[in-house]
Amino acid sequence: MTARSTDEAADAPPDSPSYPQLLRRNPRLAALLASYVVSSVGDGIVLIALPLLAIRHHGDLSAPVAVSLAMTAPYVLTTVIALGVGLGRLRLPIRGVVITDSALRTALFAVVGLAAIAEWIDIWVMVAALTLGSVLHLPASSGRRLIATGMAKKEELFAVNGLLGFANSVALYVIGPAVGGAVTVVFGAGVACLFQAASFLVLLGAVSLVVPPQPGAVRKERASQSGWRILRLHPMAARLFAVVFLFNLSYMPVEVALPLLAKEDLHGDGNTLGFIWTAFGVGALIGGALTNRLRKLPQQAVLVSVIALWGASVVLLGLAPSLPVAACAFALGGLVYAPFTPIAYTLVQSALRPEEQQPVITLWTTGSTLAAPVGLPLSGPVVGALDARGGLLLSAGLTLALVPLAGRGLLSSRRDVSED
Repeated sequence: MTARSTDEAADAPPDSPSYPQLLRRNPRLAALLASYVVSSVGDGIVLIALPLLAIRHHGDLSAPVAVSLAMTAPYVLTTVIALGVGLGRLRLPIRGVVITDSALRTALFAVVGLAAIAEWIDIWVMVAALTLGSVLHLPASSGRRLIATGMAKKEELFAVNGLLGFANSVALYVIGPAVGGAVTVVFGAGVACLFQAASFLVLLGAVSLVVPPQPGAVRKERASQSGWRILRLHPMAARLFAVVFLFNLSYMPVEVALPLLAKEDLHGDGNTLGFIWTAFGVGALIGGALTNRLRKLPQQAVLVSVIALWGASVVLLGLAPSLPVAACAFALGGLVYAPFTPIAYTLVQSALRPEEQQPVITLWTTGSTLAAPVGLPLSGPVVGALDARGGLLLSAGLTLALVPLAGRGLLSSRRDVSED
C-alpha cells in the first residue's frame, strides 16, 4: 500500500455527508437500509429466543454447552463457503447471494418456530436447522454491506458504514431484544422465531425490488487474486484484520455467559435478558449517532480506545450486583463499541479497488466472524466451570490484554505512513 492510499484509509473525507443528507440524496439506499433494519430487528429477537430455547431443550447436555452449540451452528457451513470466496477465486453474484440467504433464513426460522410451538424440537434439531439454514449467511452479510456501499459515492463511504452501524444498533440491540424478550415471555420462543422468519421475508422482497442486478461497487464476477493475497498487499489492513479477529474472539464468553447471568445470578427471565441487550442497544444507538463526528480523528487510535473501554465495561458487567447496574454497564459497552465496525470497514474499503471488494470484505467478515465457531464451543465448558460472572471477567481480561498488541500494530502502521 502506498503512503497516499493508507492516508486516505486512515482519515475519512472531510465532506462526508450527515446521515439525513445521505438518505435524502439516495432514496433507493434509504429503502434498502429500512429492510436491513427490519431483518436486524428479527436478529435481535432471536438473540433472546435462541439461547432461552436451547436452555429449555438442552436434554442431556449442560445448559452452557447447549447455548454454545446453538450459537455456533449458524457459522459452521457458511464459514466454509465464505472462505472459498475470501481465500480462493470463487466469486458469487452478490445480489443473488443476499436473496437466496434471505429465502433460506425465512424457511429456517419458520421451521424452528413451528417445531418449537409443537414441542417437536430438541437441541440437535435446532443445531441441524441453524447449520443448514445459514449456509450462505456470511457471504450475504458482506454482500449486504457491499450493496449499500456500492450504491454510494466514494465520499459517502464513511457515512454509509456509519449509518449501517447506527441502524444495526437501533434494530439489533434496542428494538429486537425488547420485542424478543416480550414475545418470548408472553407467546414463547417459537413465536419469536416466526417473527425472525417474517423479517427476512421483508429483506428478500426489498433486495429483489430495489437492488439492480449488478450494484455499483461490485461489477466483476472474477478477480485475478484471492482476498488473502490482496489483504497481504495492504499491511495496515492485514494488522487490523488480526486485531478484529482477536477482539471478537475475546468477546465470545459474553455470548454464553450473559443468558446465564440474567437467568441465574440476576434471577430473571427473557425480559431480563432483553432488558440488558436493550440497554446495550441504547448505548450503541448513541454511539452510532456520534460515529460520523469521529471521522476527522485518527481512526486507528479510536479503534484501540474502543477495545480498552469495551474491556472495562465487561469488567463492570461481570461485577454487577443487580439488573440496573448490569444494564448500565452493558449500555456503556454499547456506547463505546458502536464506532468500531464502521471505522474498521471504512479503513479497509477506502484502500481497495472495486474488483477487490468482494473477496477482501467477504474474507474480512468471515475472519472476524470465525471467532464465533472457534470461541463459542470453547466458551461453553469454560463458562460452565467458571460460572457466568467468571466467564465475563475472563472475557474482559482477554480484551484488556489485547490493548497493547492492538496499539503496537495499528498505531505503528500510522507512524510508518507519517514517516513515509
